[in-house]
Amino acid sequence: SRFRKSFWGGFMSQERSPPLRIGVSACFFHADLDRPLFKGKTLVYAEESMLEYVMREGAFPLMLPRIYEAFDVGVVVDQIDGLLLQGGSDVSPLSYGESPMRPEWSGDKARDDYEIALIQECVKQKIPIYGICRGAQILNVAMGGSMYQDVETQNLGALVHRKWEVYDDLEHEVEIHSGTHLASLYGTGPGLRINSIHHQAIKDVAPGFTVEATSPKDGIIEAIRMEAEDVYAVGVQWHPEFIRKDQDHLLDPAILMKDFLAAVWQRKA
Repeated sequence: SRFRKSFWGGFMSQERSPPLRIGVSACFFHADLDRPLFKGKTLVYAEESMLEYVMREGAFPLMLPRIYEAFDVGVVVDQIDGLLLQGGSDVSPLSYGESPMRPEWSGDKARDDYEIALIQECVKQKIPIYGICRGAQILNVAMGGSMYQDVETQNLGALVHRKWEVYDDLEHEVEIHSGTHLASLYGTGPGLRINSIHHQAIKDVAPGFTVEATSPKDGIIEAIRMEAEDVYAVGVQWHPEFIRKDQDHLLDPAILMKDFLAAVWQRKA
């Protein structure tokens, strides 16, 4: 088509290969009869800085639709080179065998089902996965782990991990565990810092995953990685895509994206 020739031709004219296609899982605004726009319609969306985070390193983001009758999840996953799971709504306790402790912690079961199917198919096809905040949580749940429905309620004395008034300016130290892949990227020791925008957290780690980082003050899990050598599946509890250039005291977000894309290139090789 004219679009394909124009789009890919732009890359080829610069003597580049077509960019990696990174599937981005969608956030959902479910049907709402009181919403003034798109009344009663379900909307899917991505937070723009997440898409920019992918494009800064030369890859191209593709937001993935829910699976409909004409396609199965395998067909959808065949269109991408890697999967990026973005943040957003709570994970439903129903997805890990619990009931919500409060109505406001019921989460988004429909989104869970959609992302769990994507994750499990990507693991089956050995397509690299990078989960951010909720993305790390649903990666853990999809592979058999569980969650704290609310950090403050279930971990008395825990740090404040989400504060609406400051949002992505809330930060704390992170302890990266020695001998992990994350340690090879960032090193270890005091003074490493991340942002923090979550009230849920990983409780029981899924079988076959290693904890790579925790919050040193309260032990909350901040990063996980699948142990299998032939599958790249990682999740971080913080939001690298929200880190601004003037926040150079926080872990460099580009390092994580470059590591993910290197794994994607390696699988394509």
